[in-house]
Amino acid sequence: MPIHQSKLELPGNSIYCYEVTMAQNHRQDDQPSPSVTFLKTVRPFSALTEDQIIKVSRFLEEKSYPKGTLILKEGKTDIEALHIIQSGGVKLYLKDLENREILKEYRGSGDYFGALGIIMDTRANLSVETVEDTACILVPKKRFLEFLHTNPQISVFFLKSFCKRYIHSAHSEIDGKEERVKAGNALYLFSQDVGSVMKGTLQTCLPDDTAQAAAQKMAKYRIGSLVVRNAASKVEGIITDKDLRAKLVSKGLGADEPVSSIMTSPVKTISSQEVCFDALFSMLKNRIHHLGVERGGEIVSVITSHDILLLQGASPIFLFREIAAQTRIEGLYPIPKSFPPIVRRLMADGAKASNINRVITVLNDQILDRILSLLIEEMGTPPVPFCWLVMGSEGRKEQTFSTDQDNAIIFEIPDGFAEEKAARAYFLDFAERAVKHLAACGYALCNGDIMASNPKWNLSLPEWQQLFDHWIFSPDPEELLHSTIFFDFRAAFGKMELAHALRQHLVRRAEREKVFIHHLAKDCLATRPPLSFFKHFVLEKEGKNKGLIDLKGKGLIPFVDFARVMCLDHGMIATNTLERIKSLEENNAIPENLALKIKAAYETQMELRLFHQLKRIQDGQQPDNYLKPSELSEMERHTLKDAFLVIGEMQSFLKNRFHLNLG
Repeated sequence: MPIHQSKLELPGNSIYCYEVTMAQNHRQDDQPSPSVTFLKTVRPFSALTEDQIIKVSRFLEEKSYPKGTLILKEGKTDIEALHIIQSGGVKLYLKDLENREILKEYRGSGDYFGALGIIMDTRANLSVETVEDTACILVPKKRFLEFLHTNPQISVFFLKSFCKRYIHSAHSEIDGKEERVKAGNALYLFSQDVGSVMKGTLQTCLPDDTAQAAAQKMAKYRIGSLVVRNAASKVEGIITDKDLRAKLVSKGLGADEPVSSIMTSPVKTISSQEVCFDALFSMLKNRIHHLGVERGGEIVSVITSHDILLLQGASPIFLFREIAAQTRIEGLYPIPKSFPPIVRRLMADGAKASNINRVITVLNDQILDRILSLLIEEMGTPPVPFCWLVMGSEGRKEQTFSTDQDNAIIFEIPDGFAEEKAARAYFLDFAERAVKHLAACGYALCNGDIMASNPKWNLSLPEWQQLFDHWIFSPDPEELLHSTIFFDFRAAFGKMELAHALRQHLVRRAEREKVFIHHLAKDCLATRPPLSFFKHFVLEKEGKNKGLIDLKGKGLIPFVDFARVMCLDHGMIATNTLERIKSLEENNAIPENLALKIKAAYETQMELRLFHQLKRIQDGQQPDNYLKPSELSEMERHTLKDAFLVIGEMQSFLKNRFHLNLG
């Protein structure tokens, strides 16, 4: 593998670099070269097969750049290769009108640069300069483009990477300042694993220890919890300082009470390899502040929300505490207005759209839970068990800032006529009050009146089962289109088993009734990809949104409809769109390449949607789902068109699977 010294001429800078030409991908002793070995550790190439790695390695070059080398110059350098940093580091920057550097980012080993310019066929959009002696692996432009076209997982990776970097940059502009990302400043919430945040040694106690002994041990080690293990070292539960304060007082117990009577069991846990966001999300969802950390099947530590908040700063946990602290429903009214700043911070920190949807959903669920809990205190115990259902985007856990109410009630059928009449009156009154309180919190009323306050959607379990049977066995096209919102229901409050029973009933019926599935699949073809023959955006032609892109109705809904019909056809119970696609992929119901494209396209659109809504809120406007093409960057337009093209692929798949009329 000969090494050639060559003079590299770059605009405004003449330096020397060392170039290694790889004539073959393996050494003469048939051992992989260090470059090939390194490439196997770098995303997205690490996902390739051995044969694919060997194929791409035939065209690789190695180059070494001394410190201070200007490799690319903004607006001047034609990009001839993708650069993958093997060692060393570079800085990416712009220069303003006064020739001052505006630092955008540092990149180190395992990072890359040059991909955007190659894909968009432009010159360098940022200057790239080495900050230390740097070695790079180069993939020639022609070979890189060929590889993108033949390997969907590679193109998906770069598509998502560009979109995320753009969103981060755009949020910096909203905040009115330039974000400067320093070397090694990884966004820990979405990149740092739980194991790296663990503190100290795990402290335990025995089930027979007294509450006073547990409190003394917590005070000694300045911790807020102890894992409870029996004599055989088996974990039986966890006791926290909150348990000591609240349970002893509420139960009127003394300091000599055994730990076993006030501990929480079982212990909620998370793997040490999961990211901090998932730990925070689990605490939020389960309304806890302590989480056991597992490694090798054993609890090795306890992580708290405080551990994460010390690093994170503003967090949804603060809002959760505020929601839980309210003793009057009216106190909840202003809290949802605090959601956008928290979400904007998470997006700026690199959260994916699916992460954001989960956070918004949990916060909305906490508002709903508190409203209904306080309402029951006000009205008295319900006459029979019930479950509050949420549907549509709420049911799919895909809420944004432009979501109206879609809810219903399912209750157990009472024994007698008088009891049934009283139960219906209670639940209608209960629903009317709840819907009004939710509206006061900012959750708009449903224009189609699909709310629990409507007697049509306030039914017993048998009535709901009959209603779904009607939709499935006698699918009138218009009624079927109207009813699809109900197929994405989930339990949000109350007796969850009622919702589970209804879901199982629906799955059994849908699996057997293929005419119904056929109608749903045919409806999926009604919305065409919003692109013309020449790949121009198809815009709204009339009304107040004339000239805009309907991102929800024309862009996202086809993905939702596709995932729903495929899961109903295969008897899968997931409601979230990305979870549905994952289930379909894992069960070989759709090709892996199509699943990758769907997930990337859906995330891309959802990120644009969330950012658009946040910007409107920032400007004092109501959030909506309509984008103005002229306000999109060239990169956004490019990625959005690619996402819309996936709609055609999904529809082609449905046509083939269900033998739909190709006309």
